[in-house]
Amino acid sequence: MKILIATVLVASSVAVPSQAVAAGPDQPLAVPSQAMAMQKDLGLTEQQVKDRLKVESAATKLVPTAQRAAGAAFGGVWYDSAKQKLVVGLTNPATAAAVRATGADVAAVPITAKQLDQRKAAVDKLAGKAVPAAVSGWSADPRTGGVVVNVQAGKRSAAVDAFVAKVSKAGPVTVREVAAQAPRTFAAGTVGGDPYYTGNVRCSIGFSVYGGFVSAGHCSPGVGARTFGWDGSAQGVFRGSSFPGNDYSWVSIDSGWWTVPVVLGWGQVSDQLVRGSWVAPIGTSICRSGSTSHWHCGQVLAMNETVNYGNGQLFYGATKTSVCAEPGDSGGSFITGDQAQGVTSGGWGNCSSGGETWFQPVNEILSTYGLTLHTA
Repeated sequence: MKILIATVLVASSVAVPSQAVAAGPDQPLAVPSQAMAMQKDLGLTEQQVKDRLKVESAATKLVPTAQRAAGAAFGGVWYDSAKQKLVVGLTNPATAAAVRATGADVAAVPITAKQLDQRKAAVDKLAGKAVPAAVSGWSADPRTGGVVVNVQAGKRSAAVDAFVAKVSKAGPVTVREVAAQAPRTFAAGTVGGDPYYTGNVRCSIGFSVYGGFVSAGHCSPGVGARTFGWDGSAQGVFRGSSFPGNDYSWVSIDSGWWTVPVVLGWGQVSDQLVRGSWVAPIGTSICRSGSTSHWHCGQVLAMNETVNYGNGQLFYGATKTSVCAEPGDSGGSFITGDQAQGVTSGGWGNCSSGGETWFQPVNEILSTYGLTLHTA
């Protein structure tokens, strides 16, 4: 299935991406075949999926307008599934009426989104590389204006407490108990299927860009290393990669290969066209395609999270999801409807018992390397 080799996925970050393509006021971000996968993975009825996708798509498209209305008081956004509304955090109630006029709800927050990003960056700096293994990672929480440190269940220790005390110098920190399993990347040894290979490692293609595709950085042996397609034939060359710190790479493809704006559905859903990179807010639905576990869906749980993969390997700026993944899925596509979100990095668990997965937002990759997402 050469389409997988030719297909690459991209993702977006928290802010409105410069390369986002407007879907139009009546064009939903989700597509019918993804709705089928969401019924299975999220335990929803067909009508519940339709209703959910309608309001989530509207909320996603509302973000740039609501952010402009908030102005300097903008404190971040998230989706309230109970109210089925986009929520905009505000540090100044004077802009509340203007934000509500866009159709969004408002909530008071202690600091602006810019200040929260600075606080999260300060925590990253204070943390350094010597992070206790029991600390899975940490993320910025726009709802509280603080940073949440995730500690694996039953593994809190004096070392963890010392770490929390150290990073608390940057501002308020909350400790949250999470799954006992530690995060890991999802690369895998060579097996059959529809992957791409680098040496004895198998990963998944993310999104097509003009001239090649983007994927995960930990899949790359280094700039100049060759990749090989599903059939073992020479495919391309890594032109850039970054891991740890980030987790992204891009590959320029050889003649005989081509790019298409498609994400593989693996027969579970129709192959998905990529039309842009609107960012799905926290709380909204998202799906993933990978060469091992194929197609699965879940929700966006957090943005701008730092993930601790152990041994000093930290991944900054990740988006956390409730979607499962398995070894070999690394680099694969995260997509909401026809909007690219990012490339699979790692997680914990599997697609039999469940788990969580982080991805590298795609718009950062495009910006870093000056790439253009191939869209339909």
